[in-house]
Amino acid sequence: MITISLCMIVKNEEKILERCLDSVADLVDEIVIADTGSTDATKEIARRYTERVYDFPWIDDFSAARNFVFSKATQEYIYSADADEVLSPENRERFRRLKETLLSEIEIVQMKYANQLQFNTVYNYDEEYRPKLFKRKRDFVWEAPIHETIRLEPVVYDSDIVITHLPQSSHAKRDLANFHRHWEAGYRLSKRLLGLYARELMLAGDKEDFLEAAGTFMEAAADNGRDGEEMTQACCVVAKAARLAKDTVNFFKYTSKVIAEEACSEICCEMGHFYEEICDWEEAAIWYYNAVYETRPILALRSGGRESLEGLVRCYDALECPEQADIYREELSLRESSGRGPGAEKEPAVSAAGDDMDGRG
Repeated sequence: MITISLCMIVKNEEKILERCLDSVADLVDEIVIADTGSTDATKEIARRYTERVYDFPWIDDFSAARNFVFSKATQEYIYSADADEVLSPENRERFRRLKETLLSEIEIVQMKYANQLQFNTVYNYDEEYRPKLFKRKRDFVWEAPIHETIRLEPVVYDSDIVITHLPQSSHAKRDLANFHRHWEAGYRLSKRLLGLYARELMLAGDKEDFLEAAGTFMEAAADNGRDGEEMTQACCVVAKAARLAKDTVNFFKYTSKVIAEEACSEICCEMGHFYEEICDWEEAAIWYYNAVYETRPILALRSGGRESLEGLVRCYDALECPEQADIYREELSLRESSGRGPGAEKEPAVSAAGDDMDGRG
């Protein structure tokens, strides 16, 4: 049987920390908690479960906080949890079995993160795999009978454990502000972070968020060091920001950049919104149709589903074509009832380690 350290970073989690710890405390061998500046009873609650509660001054860096708390762990494996996570009785038993049977060569265990879409975060799926259990000290292994080399890729196991995510509110505003603050400080967002920033904007950003982020993504779109995927994502964000700002010149400048290469659902959906706003219903319907049936989404699945189907319904209602509008209403209903439509996706997707933008829960 392996031994496990539960490692958490927390701040002002008095309402939910006990719920989280009650569901997992007896499954682990030690609990290590780093508090990043709570002003409520969070630390007092944490000390009911462990003496290993540390203060870590918040420096706008989730990785620094996680590295700190991981450094305090002493067991074979580290289970990384946020305060808004809960293990159900069924998944507690799965966790217990995993602990009893996990092979020593497994270095990362992924668990399914459920209830993703309730608060519009950076994820398109309601359930997806995330790395949650990590071997504390990695064993280096030589591979190949000739031209031997050290195995660099971790051994990853996809478990059947499902973690229920029960946030009290959306973290989008906090995350978007953090992205913008790091860009303003001169930090060049990596490809992964740029994609996460773009995705969170498209899924949960409001007009203010888009206008604030426009400079970041204009800079990215002009960066010759970015690849085609990054350029397209940047153009999607800038195009939407321009539409919201009624900046027609930049709207067509950035939509054209994408359409000239390979259109995506997000750009077609934005074109649909543009023409709908000037009551050109026929042109709007063409673009919404292309968003659903002729292109694929790259950031927000709903742009190729619910959002554009609802646009088609509005357009054909305005054109007084009720039969056509009903066709798209039925399509929307079928997609959502079958779990295919954005807002109802159930298929799992693999996330890269560190993709948890919910940070401290």
